[in-house]
Amino acid sequence: MKKDDKITITTLCDNSVGHVGVLAEWGLSMLIETPSNTILFDTGHQTTCVHNAKVLGKDLSKVDTIVLSHGHMDHTGGLLPVLKSINTDLYTKKPRKIDIIAHPDIWQAKYDIADESCVWAGMLASRELLENNGASFTLSPSPFWLTDDMVMTGEIPMQTPYEHLDEDMVHKHENHFAQDQLADDQALVIKTSKGLIVVLGCAHRGLINTLLHAQKITNEQRIYMVLGGTHLLFASKEQIEKTIAALQELNVQKIGVSHCTGLPASAKLSLALGEKFFFNTAGTQLEIDTD
Repeated sequence: MKKDDKITITTLCDNSVGHVGVLAEWGLSMLIETPSNTILFDTGHQTTCVHNAKVLGKDLSKVDTIVLSHGHMDHTGGLLPVLKSINTDLYTKKPRKIDIIAHPDIWQAKYDIADESCVWAGMLASRELLENNGASFTLSPSPFWLTDDMVMTGEIPMQTPYEHLDEDMVHKHENHFAQDQLADDQALVIKTSKGLIVVLGCAHRGLINTLLHAQKITNEQRIYMVLGGTHLLFASKEQIEKTIAALQELNVQKIGVSHCTGLPASAKLSLALGEKFFFNTAGTQLEIDTD
């Protein structure tokens, strides 16, 4: 990202709201506007992404690319409503094709084991239905560069000893269930003159693992801002403490938490990080000058 460029990031969907007229739902979506392109990062669970975009004066028809952090329904369920809001006249003309970047495993049969029951957790719409409404999928397990300054991380290696995968997240393969390795879990990384902006979906493979991988693939050590779900909702006291220590060691300048962070972890992050910390709720609009 060139010096003097401005980036605007608007959170369209989150569990909590911080703006009059905006709705909340369990999910996440952020609109990222730069001088060269407009990216929609995740789409929330149902329809709040579309609703909140209208309330906040954001035109989803200007979206160039949609990127999906992983295949769970609370990040992808709003994809069909988003596509329909862009392509409103499918009866008289062909839908406008919208590039969608994701990992191939978004199409796994994903489930969440809760209270001894198995609940569907994956994509809500079929690939055929989405494509009929304009979706054009590019599926890659490797880092995918959208521009010279913006990259989807691809598969994130597990490096830290204290970040672990959820045992209750599984996928169905043929006739049996196996723990979901969540290889599709990705982040969007933006290179700026101030350092990296790392946009997280859920960070299922670990917040710190994600930041370390972002540094590696961009060859940039400075981390200016982290936004999104940190998946600390059910983290142990040890994991939260080591995560805070790692954030301080990495010298992260700002961290705005959303979605799956949870209030207990958020409180600890706020106390430890002070003015670097903020809540990134639905309705939050950030203008970042990169000079």
